[in-house]
Amino acid sequence: MTSGQRLRQIANVLNASTPLGLLLAACARASVRRGPRGLLIATGYRWRLPFAGAFTVGNVVLFRAGPDEALGNQVLLGHEERHSTQYAWCLGVPFLPLYFLAAGWSRWRTGNPASRNVFERHAGLRAGGYPEPGSAEIRPSQSTGIPGSPAPERNEA
Repeated sequence: MTSGQRLRQIANVLNASTPLGLLLAACARASVRRGPRGLLIATGYRWRLPFAGAFTVGNVVLFRAGPDEALGNQVLLGHEERHSTQYAWCLGVPFLPLYFLAAGWSRWRTGNPASRNVFERHAGLRAGGYPEPGSAEIRPSQSTGIPGSPAPERNEA
């Protein structure tokens, strides 16, 4: 683990976002194990919200998938790791309302919560399974395209 990853890990414990992620994983009865680069991988998340196939709270990455599929998707794991760093920069829990404001802005502008969301853009839209701005946008009723969720339909114009 690099010094930057260790610093992120410490920051997210001190800012309470990683403990919050562990509490969420325990309440959802997800299995938690150590992952790469200082992350904690929680698999088997079954709650309805959020709709994503994976999401991050502090250094805890929660996956709907099992451990083999979760750890096998290094592109998505890298995307979620960048969200973990965003928690550290935003001093933890304040990341959540900032993220939801950015998602609301993106949904209003594009019809999906990611394409114009500054946090998703910095984490890598394609790595998260989201459309790039200017490409065929996903309608609000469609999936985000994240592994573990239904495939999005194509807009036929």
